[in-house]
Amino acid sequence: MTERKKLNLGYSDFKNIIENNNYFIDKSLLIEEVINAEKTVLLFPRPRRFGKTLNLSMLRYFFDKNEPENKNLFKELKIWQTGEDIKKYCCRYPVIYLSFKDTKTDTWQECYELIVSEIVKLFSKHRYLLENNTLYENEKNKYNKILNEVASKTDYKNSIKQLSEYLQRYHKEKVVILIDEYDTPIQASHNKFYDKAISFMRSMLSGALKDNSNLYKGVITGILRVSKESIFTGLNNLSVYSILDDEFSDKFGFTEIEVKQIIKDFKIKTDYSKIKKWYDGYKFGETTKIYNPWSILSFVVSKNEKFKTFWSYTSSNELIREQIKKKDATNIRAEIVKLISGEAIKRDLEANFVFPDLDTNIDLFWTLLTYSGYLTIRKEVSRKEYELVIPNFEIRTIFQDTILEWLKIDIKLQKSLLENTANYLITNEISKFEKGFKEIIGDTFSYYDTAKNHEYIYHSYILGLLAIIGDDYIIKSNKESGEGRYDIMLIPHDKTLHGIVIEIKQIEKQLEKETDTDFNNRINAQIKKAENQIDRNKYYKELIDNKITAEKIIKVPIIFAGKEPYVIPKRIEIL
Repeated sequence: MTERKKLNLGYSDFKNIIENNNYFIDKSLLIEEVINAEKTVLLFPRPRRFGKTLNLSMLRYFFDKNEPENKNLFKELKIWQTGEDIKKYCCRYPVIYLSFKDTKTDTWQECYELIVSEIVKLFSKHRYLLENNTLYENEKNKYNKILNEVASKTDYKNSIKQLSEYLQRYHKEKVVILIDEYDTPIQASHNKFYDKAISFMRSMLSGALKDNSNLYKGVITGILRVSKESIFTGLNNLSVYSILDDEFSDKFGFTEIEVKQIIKDFKIKTDYSKIKKWYDGYKFGETTKIYNPWSILSFVVSKNEKFKTFWSYTSSNELIREQIKKKDATNIRAEIVKLISGEAIKRDLEANFVFPDLDTNIDLFWTLLTYSGYLTIRKEVSRKEYELVIPNFEIRTIFQDTILEWLKIDIKLQKSLLENTANYLITNEISKFEKGFKEIIGDTFSYYDTAKNHEYIYHSYILGLLAIIGDDYIIKSNKESGEGRYDIMLIPHDKTLHGIVIEIKQIEKQLEKETDTDFNNRINAQIKKAENQIDRNKYYKELIDNKITAEKIIKVPIIFAGKEPYVIPKRIEIL
């Protein structure tokens, strides 16, 4: 690159980027794949900020017949090297372009008004249809009603299909329909006005895309593949290319080759492995090493080149936070803590998403996380089952912050208590750790006073606490080491820090007629048993394999008597 081009971060208008000579990652071969796709309508579900809007804008300028000069935008791109068979499609079709990305509201009335506003802008762009004899008088009247925002709801539902008919009649060419973020109104409507939103969107999209003889191609983007029965009823000409599919897998997000070129072009001095750790890790179809483009570009334009969770600033993540913070979401939080600690979980991913089922079908939550970019697929296990992992360090910090937010707001735990208690553990101040841990567990279990599967919760909330120190430690759970399975292990990145093995046991709480001495004896026996188990089975072997010296290994038994945790031996009173 002879002259360093500027990044126009956050701007998704393809024409503006090319004409202003801004930096552009060439994804133009997407156009060829769309043209050659066998089905007429293509749906691309991808996480937010993965280039959906920019790609759709590129398609818009390539196909749009109204601006033939736009051919010049593509002459330096890969698409112009494909030959005349593809070039002949450039600037050939009238284009209908709609975006619903700004239709996120709290009420159906507001949502409907925003949708109508988008339709009005679309009709205004093609106002030239009123200036000749293309439209009949009654069609002109209806067109003007739409422009003046006085048309009926039915007219707005049918507006896209009607406009495609008018454009085909005028241009003598079939129409390209491009719809960006189609599922935003539907996501916003969850638990609020879902039935109204889904009814309107179903009528409008199915009408425009199903059995429409005026349609050449339809391309739709969104985050989720909303159930065909919910919105794409009877749309047999639809192909879905999701994150599970090989087709188009490198057209959204940045590949490793593209990221390395960006780093070279902008002379980024940061160690590449650190960039990879923070923003790499996605797998779309069989394409691995996909990077979050928003985070990469945000990192490049940040002058101090400091790693941040750039992606989390672009959305409130309400739907996901809502699920994690539910009182009965114990298993969800436990699985998230496993993910934070670097483990994979196996879950079914649902091909179609039905929002009302989110509260009853747990697999939909993991589908939501995966399609939204919070998890990625490590490998396919069976027809529907996949191994899921957190893709990178940026996303892990988002989960950590979400768990901390829940602990602080819902459980009312102070962040300082959590941090101090975790630090007491890793600095080998075990008596202080026990005191803080008792306070944390006491508050947690007062929140779960009716919880039954305590052992499962014990394990998961110790992991939740430890997730706070995850920047300095690899946190592992229930892994093979030595001659058995440890419960939890902390492996420090800095080999001068302590390595920790935790063994958890559960016993009955103090019995009604049991003396304090007998109760203390029972606790101490379990503490000793846990310590012996660690030594006998050499649970610390993995720490030694990771160059942690014996004197730096801390062996921590945690004994739960009912809901009360004990870590150090209890002093036996002698009367």
